[in-house]
Amino acid sequence: MELTKNIFFNTDKLIENSTVKISYTGEFFQDDSEEVFIHYGFGLNWDNVSEAKMEKTELGYQAEVSLTDGETFNFCFKNNNGRWDNNNGTNYVFPIEKAETELIALEDEPVSLGSARKLRKTYLWSKKIRLAVYKIITYLPKIISGNYKRKVTNTNDKG
Repeated sequence: MELTKNIFFNTDKLIENSTVKISYTGEFFQDDSEEVFIHYGFGLNWDNVSEAKMEKTELGYQAEVSLTDGETFNFCFKNNNGRWDNNNGTNYVFPIEKAETELIALEDEPVSLGSARKLRKTYLWSKKIRLAVYKIITYLPKIISGNYKRKVTNTNDKG
């Protein structure tokens, strides 16, 4: 996903407590700088400031960053000559979304056996209903048209 000024993420959304790959094809890639570093932090106060060396690839300089919980992901770039690409002094700032927790099962959370039994009963009832519908669809037209033959048991067994 292209976000701004030759910066790409490998995801559509930045989600807290996840890892994101950043590709940078800005001025330092275009002027063939030897080394490029990403300088980053989180939130309005740039909490947990870190710096990582980016790897040069054909797609630009790339680095993986672990996002923490914060409202924003803030970063800028510097090269080995001490020059900065900081978006003309405003830095690059992107919102971080909260992780959706309703689908995450916690290991310490006990699983309710009652809900499992209800699911099993529902499954069994759906199987019974499908079987009944199948029998009605298959045999009812035969009975109505008279093409249904019963097995006749022979009562005149000779012994």
